[in-house]
Amino acid sequence: MPHNYDVIVLGCGGMGSAALAELARRGLRVLGLEQFPLVHAQGSSHGETRIIRLAYYEHPDYVPLLRRAFERWHHLEKEIGETLLTNCGVLSLGPSNCELIEGVLAAAQQHKLAIEHTSARETMQRWPQWRIPEDYVGIFEKVAGYLRVERCVAAHLEVARRHGAEIQAEERVHSWHTGNNVIEVTTARGRYQAAKLIITGGAWNGAIFSELNLPLTVMRQTGCWFDVPDRTEFAPENFPCFIHSSSAGEFYGFPWRDGLKLAQHYGAPELSSPADVDRETNERDELPIRQFAARAISAPLGSCLRRSVCMYTITPDRHFVIDRHPQFENVVIAGGFSGHGFKFASVVGEILADLTMWGKSSLPIEKFRATRFNPTTDF
Repeated sequence: MPHNYDVIVLGCGGMGSAALAELARRGLRVLGLEQFPLVHAQGSSHGETRIIRLAYYEHPDYVPLLRRAFERWHHLEKEIGETLLTNCGVLSLGPSNCELIEGVLAAAQQHKLAIEHTSARETMQRWPQWRIPEDYVGIFEKVAGYLRVERCVAAHLEVARRHGAEIQAEERVHSWHTGNNVIEVTTARGRYQAAKLIITGGAWNGAIFSELNLPLTVMRQTGCWFDVPDRTEFAPENFPCFIHSSSAGEFYGFPWRDGLKLAQHYGAPELSSPADVDRETNERDELPIRQFAARAISAPLGSCLRRSVCMYTITPDRHFVIDRHPQFENVVIAGGFSGHGFKFASVVGEILADLTMWGKSSLPIEKFRATRFNPTTDF
């Protein structure tokens, strides 16, 4: 006989783990199913760090969600007695008329956020690690920094288990269907039933809810950890996280006790599925990052100490999908976080729990409706 739950969550990465924790806190009987080992490196929620910031250039509408995300991350820190968010600030760099700078300023102005605006010369005086053109500006946000991504996922899973959630790893889902207000999920090990289902399958979402025909693509991204001559220059107390926009693309990085973590944002082909992603890395992955650093960072990069592949799951407009399934009111979906979603995981977990329990959220999520890509489809 199938095992019975209030809610089943498919995928226990950044978003799924947060949803499990939130539902379990509320006293629901919850099951999490994960196809890989827990806190794995096969998806989008690994690589040590993720930037978190309020002055969100992607769109000012994200700022209310970010404010709540900060609150929920701090709540999680108190629950587990561990620091997950390092406040070292975030510096945005680029020409004054680029999308990054204009977007940061628009979000800051609309939501009255505290930022510091510096010229290229002032930026390099304050942070001599930079070498930027005269027409560049810097926007520094002090209340910002980075999250320890694997520890955040593990913390949400720990809280979920404390409150009674069952979490089963290395159990691939074969199928799910709904009928008579009951969800049935079939895996390699058995069958499970629940009143509600949450799907947070990351790059596998396209296959899990293929009936929606969402235009999701997958992008391979590589983060690199480099040695530097003076590691104290790039410690968190001396060097903020950064986002750098130029004609060669957008790059971002993190202070690190042993050097610098650097990566390019986007700039790679969009693929049809995670099966198309090459998991092996080589020196070619370092080339655009090294070229960027040679132009923009005063210290020469040393050897690459580590490389790691992760995936973006991308929507055409680069905004998320967070919604009830258009066909099934007892199914909630979340995905397409397009390479900038992890910082929202703490609040997305809350939103998914609200949608599951009450069919709505008080937070502004209208932008993320699943039907926006196929508005004429008759579900």
